[in-house]
Amino acid sequence: MFIYEIMESAKSIGTLIEIINKYNYSKMRTRTTLFAILAITAAFFYSKPAFSQVKGDDILGVWLNEDKDAHIKVENRQGKYFGNIIWLKEPNEEDTGLPKLDDENPDPVLQKRPVMGLELLTGFEFDGDDEWEDGDIYDPKSGSTYSCYMVFTDDTKNTLKVRGYIGISLLGRTTYWTRVK
Repeated sequence: MFIYEIMESAKSIGTLIEIINKYNYSKMRTRTTLFAILAITAAFFYSKPAFSQVKGDDILGVWLNEDKDAHIKVENRQGKYFGNIIWLKEPNEEDTGLPKLDDENPDPVLQKRPVMGLELLTGFEFDGDDEWEDGDIYDPKSGSTYSCYMVFTDDTKNTLKVRGYIGISLLGRTTYWTRVK
């Protein structure tokens, strides 16, 4: 059909050559544009922005909780991530001066352990992308343990979203921790 249209439009051999050249240029330009669009689209979908290129050990370090009353040190132990309290704003009971104990824990034996040094984060695994998951977080203020996942909220990797939940992540609470060092 294309050749028939060209032949009908062309009044002479010169006009025919002009039409063919115009068609080839237009087709080549279209192919180049299409290739450029495909390349940009592929780059967008298959590459990640710099801030989302996260490594598992990027979470290591000391974090200040949202209430600003505790520092939690996150460590890697045999490929899993754990976090312990290493600083408390008020480490001792106000009335006795003795170290704060895990007195909200439902287990009477564990109620005698000090909050300082307590393991809050247990058994997290890095998903290979941007999230630490399949771990638990213990809340010494309530004595409860929750399923949890953690993810950075920005490209500086200095703010950590910590989501504790029961069952599914829709039923839970989110807190944000800030990197201390």
